[in-house]
Amino acid sequence: MEVEILGKLTRVNCPPGQEAALNAAANELNRRLNQMTERTKVHNIEQLLIIAALNACYEVQELKDELGDTQQMAQRIEQLSQSLDKALSKK
Repeated sequence: MEVEILGKLTRVNCPPGQEAALNAAANELNRRLNQMTERTKVHNIEQLLIIAALNACYEVQELKDELGDTQQMAQRIEQLSQSLDKALSKK
């Protein structure tokens, strides 16, 4: 499959059935790179890709942190629910 990033076609492997997802990811990357070019006036593709990769890694880490917080909350709620069930069943 070919994707276009900053006007250049790149051939990439894609698992069957994942073409739409890969195409959407390529479009998002292209949008972010164009936005960064306008905002930073950086035109060096390598620098733009490094910045985009760092931003993406940061966003992934933020989501992992949020997910971890959510999972901890869910565990605590489950513990409290079990404690309440035990307390109510003793009456």
